[in-house]
Amino acid sequence: MKASIYDVARYCGLSVVTVSRVLNNTGNVREKNRRKVLDAIEALDYRPHAAAQSLARGHTRIIGLIMTALHDRFFETVVNEINRTLARYGYFLALSVSNDVRSRESHDLMHEDRVDGLILLSLPEEDRYVAQLKKRSIPFVLIDNQRRDHMVPSVLTDNYYGGYEAAKHLLSLGHTSIAHVCGPEYFLSTRERKRGFLDALREARLSPFAVVQGDYEIGFGYETAKSWIRSGKLPTAVFAGDDYIAVGIVNALAEEGMRVPEAMSVIGYDDQYIASRLRPYLTTVRQPAESIGQSSVELLLKWIGAGSTASVTVEWKPELVIRESTAALKA
Repeated sequence: MKASIYDVARYCGLSVVTVSRVLNNTGNVREKNRRKVLDAIEALDYRPHAAAQSLARGHTRIIGLIMTALHDRFFETVVNEINRTLARYGYFLALSVSNDVRSRESHDLMHEDRVDGLILLSLPEEDRYVAQLKKRSIPFVLIDNQRRDHMVPSVLTDNYYGGYEAAKHLLSLGHTSIAHVCGPEYFLSTRERKRGFLDALREARLSPFAVVQGDYEIGFGYETAKSWIRSGKLPTAVFAGDDYIAVGIVNALAEEGMRVPEAMSVIGYDDQYIASRLRPYLTTVRQPAESIGQSSVELLLKWIGAGSTASVTVEWKPELVIRESTAALKA
C-alpha cells in the first residue's frame, strides 16, 4: 500500500504540518526534524502527489540541470545524488548536456514556466548563464563554479586544499622533483589545485619539475609522459589534475616497462571508478560527490521556498586517499 503523508508523520513522530513544511520548503523547521522527515520519506518510499502540489502552488515541481559531459564518474555521482534528493522532496529532474547558453536544450530550460529552478554543473560559459538567469529571475545554484564573485548560491570543493595535500603527500615521501599535469585554466578547480600544489612546494623551498596544462583526458596524460620519456628527463613524482590524466601517465610508463610507483609516484584527483580498479590502485584526492549533490538541491529549494536567497557558498573538503601508486623515494 502506498505511504501517505500521515504515515510519514507517524514514522518520524512529528506533526503532519511539520512534514508538509519540509515537503514544500515553507516555514521554519529545525534541522534535526527536517532530517527525521527526509529519513522517513526515504524509508517509506513516500512520493508526494506532484501534480496536486504543482496546481496548489503554481510550480512545475521540475528542476533543470545543465552540465557539459556525462562520461565523468564524479559528475555522474553528483547528478545521481541530485536526482535522489529531489525525489525525496517530490521534484523531478530535467537534464541538459551543453556548454552553450544559446543551445536549444539550455534555452528551453531557462524559461520560468518550464522549471522551478536550475542547477549549473561546472559550465565554462558560466557568466552568460548567470546573466540570463538573473534577468529572468529564475532561482539557480552553481556547482564547481568558475568564479567566486558572482554573489549567488554555489557549492564548491576546496580544491586549493586538495592540491596542497597532494603535494604535501609527495613531499613527505621524500620527492623533490615533482611535476603537475593539469586541465584547462578557465576552470576555477584547475587554478585552485595548481595554486595549492605550488604553495606546498614553495613552503618546501622547491620549484616544480614542470607544470603542464592541457585537457582532462587520458590522452593528454599519456602524451605528456611520453614527451618526458623521449627527453630522457623525468620527475620522480607527478600530481595529475584528475584521474584520467593520471591513468594516461601510468599507461605511458608501462609501455616503456617502467613500473609505478617504483619509477614514478603518481597522484590523481576525483577518485573515479577506475582509480580503485586498475593496477596499481591509484592514490587520489576524493571529492564528496554525494554531499555536493545534496547540498546544491537544498540550497536551491530554500531559494524557491523563500522567494529570495542570500549568496551562500557551501565548500566541502576533499580527502586524500592513499593507495598503491605512490611510494617513498628510493635513495
